[in-house]
Amino acid sequence: MGKSLTPPPEDGDDHILPVDLKAALEERYLAYALSTIMHRALPDVRDGLKPVHRRIIHAMSEMGIRPNSAFKKCARIVGDVIGKFHPHGDQSVYDALVRLAQDFSQRYPIVDGQGNFGNIDGDGAAAYRYTEARMTEVAALLLEGIDQDSVDFRPTYNEEDSEPVVMPGAFPNLLANGSSGIAVGMATSIPPHNAHELCDAALHLIKHPDATVEKLVEFIPGPDLPTGGIIIDSRESIIESYRTGRGGFRVRAKWETEDLGRGGYQIVITEIPYQVQKSRLIEKIAELLIARKLPLLEDVRDESAEDVRVVLVPKNRTVDATLLMESLFKLTDLENRFPLNMNVLSMGKVPRVMALNEVLTEWLAHRKEVLVRRSNFRLAAIERRLELLGGYLIAYLNIDEVIRIIREEDEPKQAMIARFGLTDIQAEAILNMRLRSLRKLEEFEIRKEFDELTAEKADLEALLASDEKQWKVVETEIQKVRKDFAKGKGKPFARMTQFADAPEADLEAIQQAMIEKEPVTVVISKKGWIRALKGHIADTSTLTFKEGDGLSLAFPAQTTDKLLLITTGGKVYTLGADKLPGGRGHGEPIRIMVDMENDQDILTAFVHDATRKHILASTAGNGFVVAESEMTANTRKGKQIMNVGMPDEAKLVIPVSGDYVAVVGENRKMLVFPLAQLPEMTRGKGVRLQRYKDGGISDIKCFAIETGLTWEDSAGRQFTKTKDELIEWQGDRASAGRTVPKGFPRSGKFAG
Repeated sequence: MGKSLTPPPEDGDDHILPVDLKAALEERYLAYALSTIMHRALPDVRDGLKPVHRRIIHAMSEMGIRPNSAFKKCARIVGDVIGKFHPHGDQSVYDALVRLAQDFSQRYPIVDGQGNFGNIDGDGAAAYRYTEARMTEVAALLLEGIDQDSVDFRPTYNEEDSEPVVMPGAFPNLLANGSSGIAVGMATSIPPHNAHELCDAALHLIKHPDATVEKLVEFIPGPDLPTGGIIIDSRESIIESYRTGRGGFRVRAKWETEDLGRGGYQIVITEIPYQVQKSRLIEKIAELLIARKLPLLEDVRDESAEDVRVVLVPKNRTVDATLLMESLFKLTDLENRFPLNMNVLSMGKVPRVMALNEVLTEWLAHRKEVLVRRSNFRLAAIERRLELLGGYLIAYLNIDEVIRIIREEDEPKQAMIARFGLTDIQAEAILNMRLRSLRKLEEFEIRKEFDELTAEKADLEALLASDEKQWKVVETEIQKVRKDFAKGKGKPFARMTQFADAPEADLEAIQQAMIEKEPVTVVISKKGWIRALKGHIADTSTLTFKEGDGLSLAFPAQTTDKLLLITTGGKVYTLGADKLPGGRGHGEPIRIMVDMENDQDILTAFVHDATRKHILASTAGNGFVVAESEMTANTRKGKQIMNVGMPDEAKLVIPVSGDYVAVVGENRKMLVFPLAQLPEMTRGKGVRLQRYKDGGISDIKCFAIETGLTWEDSAGRQFTKTKDELIEWQGDRASAGRTVPKGFPRSGKFAG
């Protein structure tokens, strides 16, 4: 309804209509959302095109820019598109046109571009006044039969022209070229596929309409990206993605090693993942190199010309190429995940996520409908022509009478209709005949054409009456497309993306490969502050601490090491030595890095070694053996190893060695028993080590019984008790033990 231009009556009323804001917003936003979904962001399942792409192709068709015609300026094409069909910005239309011409964006470009249309480095195209374009054979296939009433047309935005609602789409464009777009509340993301494989799957579907996705994946193993690369997903994962219409594909760069002689080599990357900008990728690798996150890599160079060639130089010839590449795949876009979300407009109306078989089925149904409409159009044209030819034949058989009527009658048309029983159209055609058409030869040609058209009409009527014949014609058309886009070896449409399993790489080794190996000294203060000083420092007396704080622990490590921190609450936390604060200042409190309870303190810390085992003991004298490989924690929360409850606490962590254990209590009684009597556990309270009336444990030592038990007093003197001398202290685990030997340190510790 047009707005009224007459002013409101002057009756004192301002004629403002109150509108509920919520309802108005909902209505307007819904209209905007629908417009975005239907007319901008989602492709139609039948031709795989969004409105802007369809309008570009249609405008080029109207301008007569065919695959075999001359190139025309893109400015003219863009002007026609926005002037007649697409009332949006020229830049957005030109960007869409450019993308249709890029062979690294489209698996089968729809536009043949001449000039600078951008490159894989992410550089933009030249302005549209410099570039030229024409259709490719793919665009011609999409348009095939458009002038034969094969699809519906609708008025354009200003109702001056008309545009196709959908293209006839003789090419499986949706899956062959893929699509991506963000609408309102929904998005679409479809990677390109191989046209030959799509045709194979479609032909199978014609014969077996109930074919499963598993069967179709035998024909379409996965996407075929214009930039190549290697897909490393499992077949099960690919089938699941195609079955649900949602998922993703992990794509890796294709690389090989080049021998430089004398044992040296370099890595050359020849294909990168789809839609990754090469220049940005190399910048990222260079940034990581400068930040010393890639210790195995020496340098990166871009030697690309027409083809991609990125050279990676390893630090030295001993570097494992697979390990280097695995660390790069983890940190950069050399491995990229391309999402799959087959959210398309089903039959041009309903947005929904479709499975692979549904997409192909709808395309086939569309092809069949196009065939029926084309056949009906041709049938109508034949019937019109046969009507004319029938009139001509009557004229030839009665030529003298026809000439007499035309010469003598005032109303020759009516006279002829009355005399020969002609239709209005036939009479008009006879009156419009040229004199030169009256030669005898023409009669034979008309009879021949009449017979041919009658036979064609019979064929078309038979085709329209038989579903089976229609599918046979669709099959023939698809076979022709398959032949034109055959993927044989060396052909332009050969499969570009390969499939492989990702090598089983040691995650630990990859983590190590991402850290520069440097010596550090880990320092932990009594109040729980931690830092890492560069180099291995032997003299710790020069270290400074905050007032009231002092040294608790200091030990050498490498930046590639993992550190285990054990608390009095029986928990273990894992920290990477490379993540520790530097030696400037006093470091940071450990409680910032891990979630430690306030009533717990650090008992000890050491460099992780998966081959070792430890005895854990609590104040009350319970303990067990635990393998260090079971002690690592993956989160800030840590891992509970020893179950203790206040006032009992974890007190001792002693590395396991030898075959016997000596335990000393605070009551200065010592017990020696075989290590075999201690159970090995991954978590628990442990078993009683020694029995006490009061007090708890003081110290533990592991030793080999054959070499005897050694301790050191406060003066640094060493004492050793041999196997035979230890007999009076030997007993079973959980015994009380006997008073410590003479010379045992007063501290109750084996090390003075």
